[in-house]
Amino acid sequence: MIPATVVGMALALGSLIAMMLLEGSSPLAVVLLPPLVLVFGATFGAAVAGSTMSDLRKLGSWFRMAFGPERASPTHALVAQLVELATVARKEGMLPLENRARQVEDPFLRRALQLAIDAVPLEQLRRVLEREIEATRADDLVAARFFAKMGGYAPTIGIIGTVVGLVQVLKSLQDPAVLGPLVAGAFVATLWGVLSANFMWLPISVKIRRNADVRRAQMELILEGVFEILAGTNPRALRDRLRAMLPPSEVRGAAA
Repeated sequence: MIPATVVGMALALGSLIAMMLLEGSSPLAVVLLPPLVLVFGATFGAAVAGSTMSDLRKLGSWFRMAFGPERASPTHALVAQLVELATVARKEGMLPLENRARQVEDPFLRRALQLAIDAVPLEQLRRVLEREIEATRADDLVAARFFAKMGGYAPTIGIIGTVVGLVQVLKSLQDPAVLGPLVAGAFVATLWGVLSANFMWLPISVKIRRNADVRRAQMELILEGVFEILAGTNPRALRDRLRAMLPPSEVRGAAA
């Protein structure tokens, strides 16, 4: 399935190209190397200046968060898995869950089950899992803020490019034949600054933040599910309690 990020960016860019074609201009007219180098290079450089080298090593994973498959498992599948684990625990106890835990794909659920099987005290277990949730959320927000900073820098850097271009225009006032192309080229930098911010960097930031929200909600669901399993909650009651934590649209979708 094509990620929504790609679909949205394609729609935004397609709308711009359609407008230019309808007005009789060529989309290639705005594809100029100097402003592209300035806007994308300087925007990235400015964002890097406010980050750390350890942040930069995560750039690949940050782009995968925006453009790759969803990291979070389907919520209704998590609920079903937790109910199944609760059924096994009620019938056979916690120890048989050890083999099941090794087969669990979700790393947070696998770790939570392993800690529960190891009989970690409940208060310590909750504290460890809650800290992991917060650490994961904080790490995701670093990525979201990085691209949000790029979205803030890009328009201003585009204006800088336009000013530099206009300086060249002023130097060529004695040659009217080149004024038109120079003025057009100067404003292309502003176009790319605003375009990259609103078509790329800000949407990527919002998408990462959205994924972080979804993942946090699912980790909290797992946390409550594991504690209900430890408490010996009836699987049907567990299903009802976990579904009460879901948005109504997801509950309807799982029931359909």
